Amino acid sequence: MAAPSPAKLLRVGLIQNGQIVEEHHVRRETVTIGHDARNTIVLPASDDRPARFSVFENQGQQFQLVINESMKGRVNLGSSDVDFDALRSQGLASRRGDLYVLPLQETARGKVELGDATLFFQFVAPPAEEERPLLPSDVRVSRWKTMDRVFFGILAISLLVHFSGAAIILSAEAPKEQELALDQLDDRFVRAIIPQRPIEPPKPTAPGPAEAPKEEPRTAEAATDKPAEPKPSTRAAAERHAEMVKKVSDKGLLKMLGSKGSGSGAFQDVLGGASGGNDIVAALQGAGGVGVANEASVGKGNGPRGGGTGTVTGIGELGTQGGGKVDLGTKKEVDVKGRVQDAAPEVDSSEVDRDALARYVRARKGAIQSCYEKELKRNPSLKGKVVVRFSITPSGRVGDFDIDENTLGSEAVASCIRAAIRAWVFPFKPDSDATVSYPFVFSPTG
Repeated sequence: MAAPSPAKLLRVGLIQNGQIVEEHHVRRETVTIGHDARNTIVLPASDDRPARFSVFENQGQQFQLVINESMKGRVNLGSSDVDFDALRSQGLASRRGDLYVLPLQETARGKVELGDATLFFQFVAPPAEEERPLLPSDVRVSRWKTMDRVFFGILAISLLVHFSGAAIILSAEAPKEQELALDQLDDRFVRAIIPQRPIEPPKPTAPGPAEAPKEEPRTAEAATDKPAEPKPSTRAAAERHAEMVKKVSDKGLLKMLGSKGSGSGAFQDVLGGASGGNDIVAALQGAGGVGVANEASVGKGNGPRGGGTGTVTGIGELGTQGGGKVDLGTKKEVDVKGRVQDAAPEVDSSEVDRDALARYVRARKGAIQSCYEKELKRNPSLKGKVVVRFSITPSGRVGDFDIDENTLGSEAVASCIRAAIRAWVFPFKPDSDATVSYPFVFSPTG
């Protein structure tokens, strides 16, 4: 069975002054013309030609000729020559918006007139692939003979040692560390956990002339019964443990929860050593700017206590009344709204429908308006125009992005718009990057 012949290539050339000045052999790529440098064939700028126009498109492994209303030329369909006017009038080319599309067979050929230049096209067989030259068998040498065997042996041994060591380390169990008790911690760790307060020097007190240091009488029993002194190591550990417990017990809630008063509980021990509530009231009477309700201010007898309307208790300039309502005022926030208007976008590719692109952007205009209103709260007179230029890649995502015009004068709004548009995924899948220019006009509504 004979092998199938390979698909022919599309040969496209440019003729000027009767000579071929440029020629391309295309297998599947789209052929574009215009004055944009990214085109397949670059032509001088002209009023009747766009910057980028796709003349030949590859759809479903078949090339299509794309023309507009004003283009002139002829095409041979195998049996007869047909000019572009007949293609448009007789319906031989299907219409796509303001363009006409004609599928081309491999026997088709023709030309497209572009003013002072002519574009011709035809299908040609691909050139045969050249065989790679081979050296004679007596000259060819195997890789094993050309390899440095000493280096290869050292490399193999090094890899074996490294991978074996890594496997042993991964398979070994991690050593278990014993937990230390509180009294076994070193003093430097205790100082890092519990910051020490600076030791205040004792204040010297001058004794009066009539006062003399008194010595407590020592009984004979106390002098004779002396406890046995502990060993130096045990005594040092006990002193460190006692000092650590004392430091921890003086901190915050531990001091309140660990107090041992016999009165009203731990809070009474913190406030003072009094045994009744009147002493606490008396202790708080020295605080400036604070009014404390006691029995005389609230009233005696069977009147209501707590849960009612109560009386006003002044704490500085803040007033509380009744069940604890505090008047902090009302927060007023100015509601600023903005309006975003868009115009028709400019698209340099026929594969992206301009109206569908505009509908897609208007459906997501809320994100653009949010970027504007966020800065409008800071500057209520902010208004202007922002023109963004970006490209739609064949995957539908945004490629290159740039700000062509920003009369708004706010870089924050431009950066927010850039982040919002880069997150969009468009429903268009062009064969090559399609450049879009999109304007937005911002103005406050209030």
